[in-house]
Amino acid sequence: MHRLFVAIRPPAPIRSLLLSLMGGVEGARWQDDDQLHLTLRFIGEVDRHRANDVADTLGAIRFSPFTISLSGVGSFDRKGIVDIIWAGVQPRDPLAQLHRKIDRACVAMGLPPEGRAYLPHITLARFGRSGGLVDGFLSVHAGLASPAFSVERFSLFESRIGHAGASYVPVANYDASGGGG
Repeated sequence: MHRLFVAIRPPAPIRSLLLSLMGGVEGARWQDDDQLHLTLRFIGEVDRHRANDVADTLGAIRFSPFTISLSGVGSFDRKGIVDIIWAGVQPRDPLAQLHRKIDRACVAMGLPPEGRAYLPHITLARFGRSGGLVDGFLSVHAGLASPAFSVERFSLFESRIGHAGASYVPVANYDASGGGG
């Protein structure tokens, strides 16, 4: 089985900026450089045949390049316990449009639709069941901003779980078509 997701890999200077923020939060498991990405669609566990179908289907998606930038930080919680710290991105509209195209393509090939509202972000840290106290981090980095960077491709990744945690391996890259379709 293959655990797949579709994402954008930020350029090295953006990843370096994000890495420079990481620290100072007890219990946080900070992402490393290879893990930094902006998820467009989580696909989940599929067999090899379905994985190949997903890779082929994504190749038909057309989009025009666009620019985004980092904008603020936030957190997600489960049942009132913080489990993720993230960096936001703006503008969200071109990401949401690309997300919808990818989601429609996945649904058309028989995968279930995305179950959650789409909020574009880059995960910076994860927490265990006890959560974390993140107010100080969020306050210090509330004004996070970056130069704009161009999104000219998205990628299909496989998440492999090992003793050191998850590693994300690119399976295929999909360049912007310039057609905007």
